[in-house]
Amino acid sequence: MAFPTLRWYKNKEMILPDYKMDRTVDALVGYTKRKLEMEEKYKNWAANNPSDNRMKPSAGNSRPEHPGCQVSGHLMVNRVPGNFHIEAKSVNHNLNAAMTNLTHRVNHLSFGEPITKLAPHMEKTPFMRKVKRILKQVPEEHKQFNPMDDKEYITSKFHQAYHHYIKVVSTHLNMGSSRGAESFNDVNSISVYQMLEQSQIVFYDEVNVPEARFSYDMSPMSVVVQKEGRKWYDYLTSLCAIIGGTFTTLGLIDATLYKVFKPKKL
Repeated sequence: MAFPTLRWYKNKEMILPDYKMDRTVDALVGYTKRKLEMEEKYKNWAANNPSDNRMKPSAGNSRPEHPGCQVSGHLMVNRVPGNFHIEAKSVNHNLNAAMTNLTHRVNHLSFGEPITKLAPHMEKTPFMRKVKRILKQVPEEHKQFNPMDDKEYITSKFHQAYHHYIKVVSTHLNMGSSRGAESFNDVNSISVYQMLEQSQIVFYDEVNVPEARFSYDMSPMSVVVQKEGRKWYDYLTSLCAIIGGTFTTLGLIDATLYKVFKPKKL
């Protein structure tokens, strides 16, 4: 939104969207003429079209105003600590960046290949079918792939913004074999990144420009989540232990009963 905001009012009623064109005399005069011409053309719209429930046409009023920005895309980063940040800046508008409200919502943020919130045509790929099959077997505490998704970070005052600190942990999911690290290229194994996130409000001086900062750090350690099955000799050992325990217990019971009910000699 440009500063100062230019907005059209009619009969004390705000008409959106705000003016976003060039701030020259010619552009402003042209915008005003178009507004007045549209109002004159459709001033009797309701009287001439009583059965038409469509909204009255109006210059520049075909969509609701959205005062925020939407940012999407991906970044290629090295495996070293770093950060990226978002701040108000424009080459076409006169912004008072120091007064920017940095309230923001994170729709999706993850590291590595995206495995959630994909387009419908990407959900049916062989890789995604493999991912879904593996994730069904992974405990919930090891699914911290995008903990910031759908969260809002609201700042109610000027000269403040949220800073996010993210620890990125490489995670190997091996759900098909007990061979451990040797089977990471198996059809039942994938490598993903989990995130540990912490956010806090940072206060700025009046002359400084606030920014929503995302700082990340790659953990030097990896997590291995592995599914292991029991060997056949584990069952055999357990069976022998059960049989031996049962035999010993029955022997003790028999000895106790014999002593209790043994006939006494006169």
